[in-house]
Amino acid sequence: MEARLNFYGTPVGAKCVKHLQAAAKVIMDSALPAATRHLVEIRASQINGCGVCVDMHTKDAAHAGESATRLNLVAVWREATVFTEAERAALELVEQGTRIADAAGGVSDDAWANAAKHYDEDQLAALVALIALINAWNRLNVITQQPAGNYQPGQWG
Repeated sequence: MEARLNFYGTPVGAKCVKHLQAAAKVIMDSALPAATRHLVEIRASQINGCGVCVDMHTKDAAHAGESATRLNLVAVWREATVFTEAERAALELVEQGTRIADAAGGVSDDAWANAAKHYDEDQLAALVALIALINAWNRLNVITQQPAGNYQPGQWG
C-alpha cells in the first residue's frame, strides 16, 4: 500500500498537522491518565479502520508499559475484566463519540454521566478533545491511505 498524499509535504497539510500536533501536546500535558489516552486512541482507530493509528498507538502503549493482554482486549472491552471502571467509561464515551451517526441522539446522557463520575472537568475536556482529535487523525490517514506497520515507538513524539 502506498500513501495517496504526503500531508507533511504540502504547505496547507503541514500547517494543519502542526496545529493538530499542538492540540495533542495540550492533551498529553493534561491530567488525563496516559493509559486512558492510549486506550481511547486505540479504540477510535479500531472503529475507524485506521491501520497506521492502531499500529502507532498500540506500539506506544506497549512501550509505555501497557500489557499485551489489555491491548489485545481493547476491541472487546465490554467482555474484558482487565479495565478499570474509569477506563470503561472512557471507552464507552469514545465509542459513542466516534459513532455519532449511528445513534440518533449522539452521545447518551448515561455515557456522559458515567464519564463525569470518574474524571474532573479538566480531564473531561481533555478526553473530549482527544476523541475529536483522534477521529481527525484517523480520517486524514484513512482518506490518504497511510500504510501501517513501520511505526517505531515515540517516532512522532
